[in-house]
Amino acid sequence: MLRGLDIRDMLIIDRLELAFQPGLNVLTGETGAGKSILLDSLGFVLGWRGRAELVRQGADQGEVTAWFDLPEGHPGLAVLADAGIAAEDELILRRVNTRDGRKTAWINDRRVSGEVLRNLSETLVELHGQHDDRGLLNPRGHQQMLDSYAGLAPDLDKTRAAWLQLAKAQKALAAAEARIAEVQAEEDYLRHAVGELDALSPEAGEEATLDTQRRMMQAAEKIRTDIAKAGEALSLNGAEGMISDASRWLIGVADKAEGQLDEPLAAIERVQLALDEAQNGILQCLEALSFDTSDLENVEERLFAIRGLARKHGVLADDLRGFADGLRARLALLDDGARDLHVLNGDLQTAQAIYEEAAARLTKKRRAAALQLDQAMATELAPLKMERAVFATNIAPADPGPSGRDTVAFTVATNPGAPAGPLNKIASGGELSRFLLALKVCLTQAETGLTMIFDEIDRGVGGATADAVGRRLAELADGRQVLVVTHSPQVAALGGHHWRVEKRQDDATTTSTVIALGAEARVDEIARMISGDVVTDAARAAAQALIASQK
Repeated sequence: MLRGLDIRDMLIIDRLELAFQPGLNVLTGETGAGKSILLDSLGFVLGWRGRAELVRQGADQGEVTAWFDLPEGHPGLAVLADAGIAAEDELILRRVNTRDGRKTAWINDRRVSGEVLRNLSETLVELHGQHDDRGLLNPRGHQQMLDSYAGLAPDLDKTRAAWLQLAKAQKALAAAEARIAEVQAEEDYLRHAVGELDALSPEAGEEATLDTQRRMMQAAEKIRTDIAKAGEALSLNGAEGMISDASRWLIGVADKAEGQLDEPLAAIERVQLALDEAQNGILQCLEALSFDTSDLENVEERLFAIRGLARKHGVLADDLRGFADGLRARLALLDDGARDLHVLNGDLQTAQAIYEEAAARLTKKRRAAALQLDQAMATELAPLKMERAVFATNIAPADPGPSGRDTVAFTVATNPGAPAGPLNKIASGGELSRFLLALKVCLTQAETGLTMIFDEIDRGVGGATADAVGRRLAELADGRQVLVVTHSPQVAALGGHHWRVEKRQDDATTTSTVIALGAEARVDEIARMISGDVVTDAARAAAQALIASQK
């Protein structure tokens, strides 16, 4: 509930503070007194889009503060939680507009974006008027209104979940079909490439090994002769023989050298061991260099084949094995594709059936709720002197979506036999006001904690019809808070709380103010509404009688 409003330097308001009450609050005043400015200021602090220039002439900035009570379970608490704002006993909204057009907003002294402010304000206040295209006159919101009226939130949740699952299944099947189609387009290439790679079966590191063998084979003829000569030089015919002779000669005289030859003999023995190792290494090298011409051809053929496949597929030779595994995996996708598609098609059919069942259940409940709403509207329209008018909730098939397969539109026919059409195109000004009021009465039966504002909803009606409108507003305000901007004395007389909007002028300035009316002042204001500028005793008597008749 809106508890109060503080406005500073907005348009022609310099400073204004209002304290509102539960029930029916009425605001009256002459045309041009500033009632629309009051609503503009409230809309500004709520984040609604409105006038661009709001700052009072001569002021650096304008500021509006509004404070609300939020009962337990109020939907605004969820918005606060999502924004990371702690709930307090009182909700305070403040918004500033500077002369250069910059706007800054706070919720409980926490700076917030305009989006957060608007999301919160949608749970706090509703504004209704003949030209309100954000509310009941907007066909895009009719389905949501009907669903709220019927309490279909659980069914909507199930339908949205089923829609998401259906979309997921459709996406999975489409992706699988695309992957398989892509593989099918290159099936011949994949099978040929895998066959070619499997036939060669290259190993990681094999290219380097083959390259080393090839270079050694190519150099073998040039180095083998020198290696053989080195082997001969180290044999018995060369170094080995000479060292053996030296060892034999020294051993023969060692006992006569008094130990002087022990160390030389030990060194010769070490040389003989090292010589044996050198000869063995040379023999092994000569064996390795002994190959057939066909061996070189085989090594070169395999080396060139590996390098050729690597160039062909644009990968490194050592990566050919992994590349082949990737191609085989793609072929496996093709080979297993029929089975996968069968499973995914089954998942899609199941998801489709679940969605169709949820959407059909939603349509059935909407149709039942539409009949109830139409009957409730007929009941509400009769006291508003529109007993011959027909309100109908039309439900037509629509493309499937997260909220089902229906489109909902409220239509009216003002007289029997007359063609039905949209609210804002069929009804006249006075008729439209009564349709909107009746519809709001029907749709808000379960709503709590929402402040409703009606901006001249009684325009174009008078007499008994205006009295009926006032009584419906009072009924709507029972247990809630309703603010009504009105020019109708019948409506004003039903208000539980009454404010008069006045414009004051002097030589330099024009300002607007709002005055809370006591019992006597209220009689004078309703008398003015009855008689005009000159308030007569007869008008006061009529006003007193009108107030008395409403009790």
